[in-house]
Amino acid sequence: MRVVGLMSGTSYDGIDVAVAELEFLDGDIAMTPLGAQMVPYDAELTDRIGALLPPNQTTIERVCQLDTLLGRAYGEAAALAVRAYGGDLVVSHGQTVFHWIDDGRAQGSLQLGRPAWIAARTGLPVVSDLRSADIAAGGQGAPLVPAFDVLLLGVDRPRAALNLGGIANATVIDRFAHVLGYDLGPANALTDLAARRFFGTPYDIDGAYAAAGKVDDEFLQVLLAEPYYRREPPKSTGKELFHAGYLERFRPAGLSGEDVLATLTELTARVVAAELDRHGVTEVLASGGGVRNPVLMRRLGELTSASVGTIDALGVPSDAKEAYAFAVLGFLSWHGLPGAVPSVTGAREARILGSYTPGAGPLRLPAPAVGTPRHLRIQPEIRTGT
Repeated sequence: MRVVGLMSGTSYDGIDVAVAELEFLDGDIAMTPLGAQMVPYDAELTDRIGALLPPNQTTIERVCQLDTLLGRAYGEAAALAVRAYGGDLVVSHGQTVFHWIDDGRAQGSLQLGRPAWIAARTGLPVVSDLRSADIAAGGQGAPLVPAFDVLLLGVDRPRAALNLGGIANATVIDRFAHVLGYDLGPANALTDLAARRFFGTPYDIDGAYAAAGKVDDEFLQVLLAEPYYRREPPKSTGKELFHAGYLERFRPAGLSGEDVLATLTELTARVVAAELDRHGVTEVLASGGGVRNPVLMRRLGELTSASVGTIDALGVPSDAKEAYAFAVLGFLSWHGLPGAVPSVTGAREARILGSYTPGAGPLRLPAPAVGTPRHLRIQPEIRTGT
């Protein structure tokens, strides 16, 4: 089965698109990554998303408009992928605009990008709204990628899959073979805001501004006092906490942009390293935009006792890992299998994720698969998307 995965994260810079051939094979899932690319949002769409995110106020009219505009954008991105590689199913995460946490418990999560536009553009069925079922079962609805990570990593030794997107989150296999997964704190969420604020760039390219700055210890200690870091998992967070207002509230007046970025990068490195070390992991496999920041990766290597590499070592492109992960989650849902890990999200039970939108024809689901897959086998052939 050929599945198109669409993912847009808290950095809201574009749509990660990945196409994978997926099949059940001797109790495992075999995945051949066929191609991946990032389709940038245009400037107007980026501005509309930013204007909708906390702490900004909005209207239901703007929410409706953005839901449609994102759906059309996802439809075009999926159509490009289907034209290049073919497809049987599209799985769309959507663009998170609010993740509702009340006293540490998730009450809801809103992702925009109306799936009917994707189905209309591609003619394929679409799985979307992958977080709600887990939240309804008492879970955080996030992170969901650990279901992919556990299949990929196995539980035979203590290691972690680390995603450095807008938010840093990790799947941790601890020394007792327990599986944990949670949002650690900001990765690129605050540094991207600072790069836009001080330099007019979407992010700190190659960590150049952080490398030119100096960590401000007083500012760093204020940031490290954030109560979220002291909460025990399961937990999740996003732009509803780490937004532009948060940065401006704590940023010392007169601090240079370079020093702000150096301090924010150090914040991420310290928070992530501390969390990884307390679980005793010996190997960290990172993915996401943060792996392209040499300052962040160097500091992680210095601060954690684990070896730090990238998920590419296991045959999954680090830039496209989450898009491939959602392709796998949709594949599980399509075959009647749960796609969240209760020990990660805190849900009462593992639920089948997502809502289904028919394509050009009637919705015909296969007979539910029997048994839980044991591993994710990555087939060696990977081709770059056009």
